[in-house]
This record gives sequence, structure tokens and C-alpha cells, in this order.
Amino acid sequence: MQKIKSKSGLLAIREEVQSRLNQWADPDSPLQAVQIKVGMATCGIASGAGEIMKFLQEETEHQAIDAVVSQTGCLGYCYAEPTVEVILPGKKPVVFGYVNKLKAQEIIDEYIKKGELIEPVLPVNFRTIDE
Repeated sequence: MQKIKSKSGLLAIREEVQSRLNQWADPDSPLQAVQIKVGMATCGIASGAGEIMKFLQEETEHQAIDAVVSQTGCLGYCYAEPTVEVILPGKKPVVFGYVNKLKAQEIIDEYIKKGELIEPVLPVNFRTIDE
């Protein structure tokens, strides 16, 4: 993370972040970033989700992967915490359970970079309004 040395530097970072968020929110954007959401409800935090989120942020930045890593609330899989939801551009969300640093690295290397599913993928237990 770069150091902020002036108001103009802060405004430049704000503009860059806002641009990434707008790109992330637009499902039709061909430049849409990978979305990585870490379940950070009480059970996730107690299971080490904070450490996993920090690792994912650092590793995606280190590998120059265009990804937005954010925290979310309960994903409904308390038994499988820490949980991580990954949305690749144009794909449906996939939730991974029992994520430790080794599994997080595998998610990046195999699923995000190659598109190959790895275990354990948690079953979808909800439907959207459109379905």
C-alpha cells in the first residue's frame, strides 16, 4: 500500500478505488474484477477469517490479480468456517469452506487463475429472485 503524502494523493487513491468499485458493480463490464468475499461474521472471525482475508489481499496484490477482496457477513455455513465466496467475471458464485492459508493459495492458483474447481465447494443453499 502506498503512503499518502498530500491531499491530491488521497484524492487520486479515492478516484482509483471508486473506479474499481464501479467496475465491480457493473456486471456487463468486460473488465470486471474477480470478487473474493470472506465470511466475517462472529463464527468466521473466531475461525481465523481475518488472517485469511489479509492473506488473500496480500497474495492477489503480490500476483497482480485484478481482484476485489472484501469482507461479508454470514454466508450460512458456520460448520465450514472460514468460508470464502469467489465470483469470477461472468460466472456464478462459488463458496469454499474450511479455508486455511494453504487452501486460500490453492483457490488463487487453481480456481482464480485456471478456472478449475477444487474441494471443498459448498452447495448452494439459496435461490435468487431471478431463478
